Amino acid sequence: MPPSDLPAPIALVTGAAKRLGRAIALGLARAGADVAIHYHLSAENAGTLAEEIRALGRRAWLFPADLSGDEAAIHLAGSVHEIAGPIDILINNASLYPEDRLNDLSETALLQNVRVNAWAPFALARAMAAQGRPGNVVNFLDTRMRDYDARHVAYHLSKRMLFSMTRMMALEFAPRVRVNAIAPGLVLPPPGKTESYLSELAPTNPLNTHGDADDVVRAVRFLIESPFITGQVIYVDGGRHMLGGLYD
Repeated sequence: MPPSDLPAPIALVTGAAKRLGRAIALGLARAGADVAIHYHLSAENAGTLAEEIRALGRRAWLFPADLSGDEAAIHLAGSVHEIAGPIDILINNASLYPEDRLNDLSETALLQNVRVNAWAPFALARAMAAQGRPGNVVNFLDTRMRDYDARHVAYHLSKRMLFSMTRMMALEFAPRVRVNAIAPGLVLPPPGKTESYLSELAPTNPLNTHGDADDVVRAVRFLIESPFITGQVIYVDGGRHMLGGLYD
């Protein structure tokens, strides 16, 4: 984050209303950023988050958008720029996570996942780069992309696409904009699951434990605050990505 005598950076966090997005938005606010909160259906949670950020002495704005819609990401970037100002930090956290297998994968499902999980992050980052000013992009991947997630094929393919796009953007948007990514593993239980879900799976990684949202927030801040790093992926997964295998 910049010295206190400089204007506060504006951070756009997609999917900020819940889970990791919420933790990241609060973490950035505590570090001195003003936050543009993107959400889709979670208006109440987004409003509560905005109140918490303002209570920390930072500004917060609410931006509803369905990123699966045609040109939704482009409109979102324009709205944030118009209302909040130029984007300094972009956290591409919003994603779809439907269950599907290769044998029942549909074109519609694949395109919807690609649009939300890969195209929207790219469109937002490209709009940010077009501002012609320094910036930081952190894309959210998934440690499972290194293996094969047979139960979430459309999601799996779209995250692999975002991985490739992260490296491409890091080259194309340099030197002004740095583009990195984080691939979380066992840090939050899936919706409907409890902490016991994480404890049961802890032995599946070399550190034999699980992380939490704070581990991810620290990784986000590290990337933002490291001016000589771009095109990198940090796996916040206890080393799980080194083991390989099939998720089924």
